[in-house]
Amino acid sequence: MKTILLTGATGFLGSHLLEALLKEGYSVVILKRSTSHTYRIQHLLDRLKTYDIDRLPLEQAFKDQRIDAVMHTACSYGRNGQDAHEVAETNLLFGLRLLDAATAFNINTFFNTDTLLPKYLNAYALSKNQFCEWLRQRSNQVQVVNLKLEHMYGPKDDQTKFVPWLIGQLEQGVERIPLTEGQQLRDFIYIDDVVAAYMLTLAKAVQLVEWNEFDVGTGKLIAVRDFVTAIHSAFSKNQGICKSELGFGDIPLREGEMMTVELDNTALINLGWSAQVSIEHGIAKTIGTQK
Repeated sequence: MKTILLTGATGFLGSHLLEALLKEGYSVVILKRSTSHTYRIQHLLDRLKTYDIDRLPLEQAFKDQRIDAVMHTACSYGRNGQDAHEVAETNLLFGLRLLDAATAFNINTFFNTDTLLPKYLNAYALSKNQFCEWLRQRSNQVQVVNLKLEHMYGPKDDQTKFVPWLIGQLEQGVERIPLTEGQQLRDFIYIDDVVAAYMLTLAKAVQLVEWNEFDVGTGKLIAVRDFVTAIHSAFSKNQGICKSELGFGDIPLREGEMMTVELDNTALINLGWSAQVSIEHGIAKTIGTQK
């Protein structure tokens, strides 16, 4: 079975991908920092090989075993006050180091986690788009599968993200939760459907060309207001009571806020993928009403 090198395994997407890879019988090597919190994958650590890249050269993992493919999910959103150069260090420079190693050791395929956000929206989007340009330029040396995401959600997500934050506010019984009017349209996709896209492209990589790009989304846009209301309703049903009021319109839109997202999942559907988890089921699983 193939050996996959996975970055970002301690994060939201990476931890779910790790579960799926091991379940399918892949051998997995992960890169992390010695300070990384491993609570999401603690039960899996004895089934994989880990390298702390703040203690060992990144290239060591490639020297120690034959790596068939790289799955790169590590990133910095810049939500914790990081400066632009710190975001770029993670999203661009670390990615380039990984890409250099992949080409030097003749890795078959490089799976990259990209964004559907506009290039100049923020430091995160700019750095991700810049790395994508490097990938395209190097795709004559290593096959690239570039998966573009916008708004995934599900269990074990980072508490700084919108959905976990909202559920946290409901759990705390915050009297009134400050929100925008919520007219923005988003493609909310459940984590299992995102993982399924990665696993499908991994399985079918031999059929793909040098450069491949896939928009990963359900293809169905929903207003943020409707999505938030659905979470509030599901939470109330689960708890029997919900003290929190939704304060739509209490805060203005952020400067440069996108009102819609452009997404075309045709290429992914043509490969054999389809979204399996409805908004209602995904929300229920996320807040714990269904296991």
